[in-house]
Order: sequence, then C-alpha cells, then structure tokens
Amino acid sequence: MKFEEEYEKPSWMVMNMRTAFGRAYPRIIGVNREPSWVFFDTFFPILAIAAYIYVYTALQAPPQYLGYVVIGGAMTAYWMNVLWGMAAQLYWEKEMGNLELYMVAPISRMAIMAGMAIGGMFTSTVRAVTTILAGVFIFGITLTLEEPLMFIGIFIFTMTALYGMGMMFASLYMMWGREAWHMSNLLTEPIYLVSGFYFPVKGFQFLMGDPGFWLAVGASIIPVTLGLDGMRQCFFGPGDGFLPLWVELVCLIILTVIFLILARFSLSYMENLAKKEGRLTLKWQ
Repeated sequence: MKFEEEYEKPSWMVMNMRTAFGRAYPRIIGVNREPSWVFFDTFFPILAIAAYIYVYTALQAPPQYLGYVVIGGAMTAYWMNVLWGMAAQLYWEKEMGNLELYMVAPISRMAIMAGMAIGGMFTSTVRAVTTILAGVFIFGITLTLEEPLMFIGIFIFTMTALYGMGMMFASLYMMWGREAWHMSNLLTEPIYLVSGFYFPVKGFQFLMGDPGFWLAVGASIIPVTLGLDGMRQCFFGPGDGFLPLWVELVCLIILTVIFLILARFSLSYMENLAKKEGRLTLKWQ
C-alpha cells in the first residue's frame, strides 16, 4: 500500500515516449560499440555506386547522372533498413523471445516501432552521409541544392511514409511467419530497379513509352520512388524529373497518411490475434 502511494504512474504519452526512446537507444549506441559495422556498412555500398559511376563515365553520360547514382546509393541505406531493420524485426524478436513482452506491455505497439524507426534512421543516416561525402570527395560529384525548403519537406515525408510502410510490413511479416526472410530478399533488387535508385525513373517512359509511364506510376506506391525523384530535382533541376515537385510532395503526404493508418490497423490486428486466439500467424500456416 505504501508503495502504491509513493509511486505515481506516468501518463500514457510519457510511457510511449519512454518506450520509443528505449527502442531507439540500443540502435544508436550500437554504432559506437561496433565501429566495424560502420566500416562495412559504408565501404561496400560505396563499391556499388562506384561501379555505376564508372559505367556512366565510360558511356559519357551527362554529369548529373553521376549525382543521381550518389543520391540513389545514399537512399539504399534507408530502404535496406526498412526491409531488415523494420519489416523483419518483429519476426526476429519472436525468435529471440522478446515478442511476448511487447504484447503484454501497457504501451502502444506503434511506440515500439517508432523507436526502432528513429534508431534505424540514425544508423542509416550515418551510412547515407558517408556515401554522399565519398561521391563528392572521391568521385568529384558536384551537388548544388537549388530548392532547400522543398528538399526538407520531401525528405521528411519520404522517411515518414517509408518507415510507416516498414511498420505495416512488420506485422504482415509476423503473420507470414518464416516467409519474412524470403520476402525481404525478394523485394530488395526489384525495388532497386523500379524505384530508379541508379537512374531517373522517367527513363521507363523514354524506353517503353506509355507502358513505362504507368510502370513508374505503379512504382510510386513505394515512397522512395517519388522521394528519390524529388530530391534529385532539388539538386539538379526538373530536366529528368518524373512529376512536378509539388505534385510529388502532395503524393508523399498522402502516402504518409495511408501507410501510418495501415500500420496502425495491421499492428492492432496482430495484437488482437495474439490476445484472442493465442497465435501470431495466419490460419493457413
């Protein structure tokens, strides 16, 4: 009784903020505890963009294409983090025995995923910044930010929509069970292609005509597609842009709202499935 009188339960908002901080903390601190991870996570991606830079240079492509590669290479860090650090995270937590604690804790599951997103975004930003610096100082890429405010808006909503999609995938991967690992492997390379990580997505239209345009429209459901195109326009102008900047920003805002709602719905469905039926996978598994 004395303990109950002395203990003041924090508010719901405070508990969820503490939860987000608690999940972000190990991912941020982990970078300092394992410097070798930073090296391998930055050095090997630089080799990938170097290959594309040398190909474009040999083909005498316009100089901005080298910048397209650098920006696309930087954004791969976030996409890989969404696939492996967000989408498959709850499946790995289940394998380690932590998922039961998440289910019974008196906090929002969205707060847990938000903390993972913040921590993962920090580590991905370290890799992305290193990639850009390598492009500027090693390969001599010139980056001039012509639309700073638009760039900030596009980057923020791209990240929010992208990690919202990762939250949605996390619960879906959980219900799919062992297929989570295979789905992450399956989605890695196709997204590199259709989202235009190493070339302007408008290239589909030049190559295929109207079908290429609709292919790019379909790929735009993945936030990184429009985010990449918008950020490239902010640096290099609208010459190779797929859609006007303001249209892409509006689309990213809409995608942000849609994916956050879907993430909330899917996480709630997973939670109810665990509490009512005692399982976390679909019946057909």
